[in-house]
Amino acid sequence: MSARKSERLLNVVICLLVARTYVTKERIREVVEGYAGQTDDAFEKMFERDKDELRDLGIPIEMGTIDKFFSDDVGYRIRRDVFELPEVHLEPDEAAVLGVAARVWQHAGLSEATTSAVLKLKAAGIQTDQSALSAIEPHVGASEPAFDPLWAAVVARQAVRFQHLRSGASEPTTRTLEPWGIVSWHGRWYVVGRDRDREATRMFRMSRIGGDVKTVGEPGAFTVPEGTDLRSLVTELAPPRPTSEAKVRARTGSCVSLRRRANAIEPYEEGWDLLHVPYADSSVLAEEIASYGPDAVVEGPGDVLDGVLWRLRTVAGA
Repeated sequence: MSARKSERLLNVVICLLVARTYVTKERIREVVEGYAGQTDDAFEKMFERDKDELRDLGIPIEMGTIDKFFSDDVGYRIRRDVFELPEVHLEPDEAAVLGVAARVWQHAGLSEATTSAVLKLKAAGIQTDQSALSAIEPHVGASEPAFDPLWAAVVARQAVRFQHLRSGASEPTTRTLEPWGIVSWHGRWYVVGRDRDREATRMFRMSRIGGDVKTVGEPGAFTVPEGTDLRSLVTELAPPRPTSEAKVRARTGSCVSLRRRANAIEPYEEGWDLLHVPYADSSVLAEEIASYGPDAVVEGPGDVLDGVLWRLRTVAGA
């Protein structure tokens, strides 16, 4: 499949997924890049092929009437509740590969495709729900500066040394690790391996690693113990129940994940809402808030604010 066709099919999915109502064929033609400039006959054939291809891929495109009083006025949509995948259980190696793919996806982003389709739908007066895009976008936190050097060390079987800020600590400590692998878990990246300083197996969340990751010794200096299951190790990091609440200012239409978990959402000022977000670990929440960049501002408490500032400074200095 050509890149142009792939982009067109993705735009069709985005168009039908974010619209809150059925979208007419004529509106789809205006919104989706790739249909413009086609003759009526060429568009009809292309759209029918695209619909068939998406349905063959398991994407449930529904057809229905836009106005209950005019049955001949039909349109199309994709229901998010039907489209979303159920929980998928993967083997450790499969999860690792998909985690890396998700990171690459996020680097590339969906910005160009979504901006074009969503803005055109809004301009046409069609209500949209951009939070529905999470159904097709694998989200894996903010880009971690430590990812690339740690990934290279995993492949080379070479030890590394870095500064790590433990949860609740005010100053980072130096750690030396034989990295066995990298795992994505609940939207966060972890490196797992043997901590030479502690002489034990340890996991480090990448967002807590600051400064440069430096290699130690020669490549091929260690082997991963036979039977090591990285995924099982990471499951031990299941987060505890929330015990505190943070106040976070969020731009209107942004910070979808925080909004879903918020105990309350209050109007703040034009273009902003105040979210009351429950949390158990201030470092975990700070990591998530930092990933939203200028769309989220912490009002309190101080430990969450300090955590966000530390992460943003680390990324800025990378």
